[in-house]
Amino acid sequence: MKKNLISVIILALLVVNLVLTAVMMFSVMSVNQKTSRLVGDIASALALDFSDPAAEQEAVEVPIADIETYRFADQLNITLKDTGDGKTHYFITGVSFSMNSKDKGYKKYGEKMEEQADLLKSCVYNVISNYALEDLRADNNEAAAQEILKQIQEMYDSEFIFKVNFIDFMYQ
Repeated sequence: MKKNLISVIILALLVVNLVLTAVMMFSVMSVNQKTSRLVGDIASALALDFSDPAAEQEAVEVPIADIETYRFADQLNITLKDTGDGKTHYFITGVSFSMNSKDKGYKKYGEKMEEQADLLKSCVYNVISNYALEDLRADNNEAAAQEILKQIQEMYDSEFIFKVNFIDFMYQ
């Protein structure tokens, strides 16, 4: 009789424990969802992005069939920022722009890139001339290319140009 009574008490405690665990889980989950929603709202209000910046740069995926390029006919000879060593340094390069032919900006601007070559060259000159020789070599021109891309996208108010390429570049 004592064994049956103890078994009944253990079963009752087990059921109570199960009910209390379920209540606790539902109450914690609702608070957790509310907290997550609040953090998301605050982050969007502050325009924060919790993603990896490197992944963001790689986010532009354009199929090869949709890529058009525009390249300056001549190479650019750009005087670099003075490094204080008494020598004038130059960056000689060909520049091309990769464009998404399916973007709405391409139909508006991309098909007449030749007419706007001077604007694009000016942008390239302005950005590159602010870099010293060591700065360009340090990251293989990537920072300069990103800065040129950013300024061109702002100039056109479109992202149909998604990459700036330096071709046959040489430092002097």
